[in-house]
Amino acid sequence: MDKFQILYENILAFGENGNWKMIVMWIIGGILIYLAIKKQMEPTLLLPMGFGAIIVNIPYSGAVEPLETLFNAGIANELFPLILFIGIGAMIDFGPLLSNPKLMLFGAAAQFGIFFTFCLASVFFPTEVAASIGIIGAADGPTAIAVANTLLGDDPTKGGYIAAIMVAAYSYMALVPIIQPPIIKLCTTKKERLIRMPYTQKSVSKTTRILFPIVISIVASAVAPSSAALIGFLMFGNLIRECGVLDSLSETAQKVLANLITIFLGITIAFKMQADQFLSPATLLILGLGLFAFIFDTAGGVFFAKFLNLFLKEKINPMIGAAGISAFPMSGRIVHKMGQDEDPQNFLLMHSIGVNVSGQIASVIAGGLILGFANYF
Repeated sequence: MDKFQILYENILAFGENGNWKMIVMWIIGGILIYLAIKKQMEPTLLLPMGFGAIIVNIPYSGAVEPLETLFNAGIANELFPLILFIGIGAMIDFGPLLSNPKLMLFGAAAQFGIFFTFCLASVFFPTEVAASIGIIGAADGPTAIAVANTLLGDDPTKGGYIAAIMVAAYSYMALVPIIQPPIIKLCTTKKERLIRMPYTQKSVSKTTRILFPIVISIVASAVAPSSAALIGFLMFGNLIRECGVLDSLSETAQKVLANLITIFLGITIAFKMQADQFLSPATLLILGLGLFAFIFDTAGGVFFAKFLNLFLKEKINPMIGAAGISAFPMSGRIVHKMGQDEDPQNFLLMHSIGVNVSGQIASVIAGGLILGFANYF
């Protein structure tokens, strides 16, 4: 019994010293690793994030200092998100959007949840924190990092907020296949989900494809100057893809560069997942508000399509509106799959991907507008 008593006392002492928080972070890290490996949800991001969450919460961990150096070198100055946008831009084919420009409206409509959550979060948090929380709804990790770091990075007392915002943005982006389908079904009827949208392929000239990223960079930067760097790097990546003279560089940006920076992002974000900063009621509230923003962004796109159907002769399948969030190309593929589940002959992929790429642009512009609003208030 003496041995059991000693063990019991040691367990109590372990908990009283606050080490229970460390165990909770290990569990969170384990969940992220499970989602990455077992469920194959954004493994290049969630696996390093989960592993990092474990090692930074080991007592006297020697991993904290090098991760802090990497954080200051790659995230504090927004270098990693900007480089990642080059890779994302190189992946995107704007052809479906250019052949049907009105799809851009759905990308804009699907950002409604960002601004609604910004207002709601302002009740609980200072304006700059509320603005950073709102952008989670875009399901755009690099933009969320850029906004949160710009607004909160200079205040060391808000490090826990930054970690929660980053984890929420990337986690919800990875959970798109789980979160979006029930929301879409809740917002639509079976009859609406069965609406077919024939796709007529239209050729888009090379000149148009080259001019598009240049013009969008200029226009978007004029509308939201704070988004100039983000939209500029995204469109530069697309220009590399479309110019036709940098094929090897385009392929490198799409694969090697994007994957490498994503791994660096995941392991570096973990630096902000130290238990003392991360585990707090504020973190739970941020995660909840981020989910709220994500749900309302999805619903906003769907209801915008339903609103347009009141006036259109050729009806739009409202599900494509949900693809207006920035989780490219997952959201577009999910909408297409849901359409085929209802009707195997219904092919929504080109429409949903067109909306999805417009959401990528709109989320960056929304991030710039959020920065402008936060600075104004």
